[in-house]
Amino acid sequence: MITATNTAFAINGGEKAVTINDMDTFHWPIITNEDEEAVLAVLRRGAMSGTDVTELFEKEFAAWQGCSYALGCNNGTAALHSAMWACGVTHGTEIIAPSVTYWATALPALNLGASINFADIDPDTFTIDPDDIEHRITKNTRAIVVVHLYGYAADMDPIMAIAKKYNLKVIEDVSHAHGALYKGRKVGTIGDAGAMSMMSGKCFAIGEGGMLVTNNRLIYERAVAFGHYERTGASRYSNAARAITDESLLPFAGLPMGGFKYRMHQLSAAVGRVQLKHYDDRMQGIQGAMNYFWERIKDVPGVIEHRVQYERSTMGGWYLPAAGYCADDLGGLTVERFCAALTAEGVKGVSPGVNKALHTHALFHSADIYGDGKPTMCANTDRDIREGAGTLPVAENIGARAMFIPWFKKCDTTVIDQYVSAFRKVASNYRELL
Repeated sequence: MITATNTAFAINGGEKAVTINDMDTFHWPIITNEDEEAVLAVLRRGAMSGTDVTELFEKEFAAWQGCSYALGCNNGTAALHSAMWACGVTHGTEIIAPSVTYWATALPALNLGASINFADIDPDTFTIDPDDIEHRITKNTRAIVVVHLYGYAADMDPIMAIAKKYNLKVIEDVSHAHGALYKGRKVGTIGDAGAMSMMSGKCFAIGEGGMLVTNNRLIYERAVAFGHYERTGASRYSNAARAITDESLLPFAGLPMGGFKYRMHQLSAAVGRVQLKHYDDRMQGIQGAMNYFWERIKDVPGVIEHRVQYERSTMGGWYLPAAGYCADDLGGLTVERFCAALTAEGVKGVSPGVNKALHTHALFHSADIYGDGKPTMCANTDRDIREGAGTLPVAENIGARAMFIPWFKKCDTTVIDQYVSAFRKVASNYRELL
């Protein structure tokens, strides 16, 4: 057991617990000559705006993901937007989504003329609470958007059962959990469609880009038709093979049905192909490091383990690792004060709170984005779908009972042990901070 030997807090002038400044433990993404040469090959032949490299990346990614189709997009928001439309989210419909997540999980629905019915989150997993979904379903509900937040897979079994009961689509937002497993199945393959960001900060990072994955041919074709005009086979610039076969879409081939240009630029696709070759090994390194860390701090007072608990499940690349926090265990010490003390000890990557609850933001209450003469959130519904303060208690209080923790990319035990020592030092001597 690692114990804290120096009890004088750095925040009060004592020595820091973390003295090793090894940023290699945290460096990400890993870019090598192989990535650089792949990008240069695209640049040298002026193929940045083509699709040939992207289509190779899609084929390889679909095989890795274990699904039938993958569609490269210019970012994760575009992938989510396309997935919503492809799944039937249109004017006058509704989606159900968790309130605690990045805005792109839900906000594109407003562009489609739909409304968002925010659900509360589970206090332990921080993902959508399956018990807060069914009572929100109306005749207008079309999809449940699930987020595998901070690498923790949402509890998909009950969610899929609800979706089947009411004939709803399920869209998985995999932006925080590339490669994560839920009971042996890769997240993104369980619902009707998966969508994810691949920007440079993500665990699967290609620079800027997104990916839509599905086993449903119609969803794939609709996503192509929505924002990839040049891949429908009707482009005036090429005689590309036709990507769509659905008779209802064919008359509109050649122009994007959504009026969007969502293709992935091929510099990102080139990086993505290289990153995919090494991702499993690098992901295992992250999992080894994070599991090593958690095994040594899971009994620290005030810090609540946030690691997937389902059988045959993993945290994938563990994007934005989080922890629960219990102030009562530390005499009421706030999470802000706890994190400030850790930062003073030399700990990098800690911060109080996590994503704020979206349902309380003014954008979802009073913004008239498209000039409807009423708030966009309920402009196309037959009811006021807005939720005020106090309606989703777990989501609204998450800021006081959660924190971001260091995201180790390599299992350097010498570095991690110092971080463990810092957590133990602060928690063991918390009274000095009150």
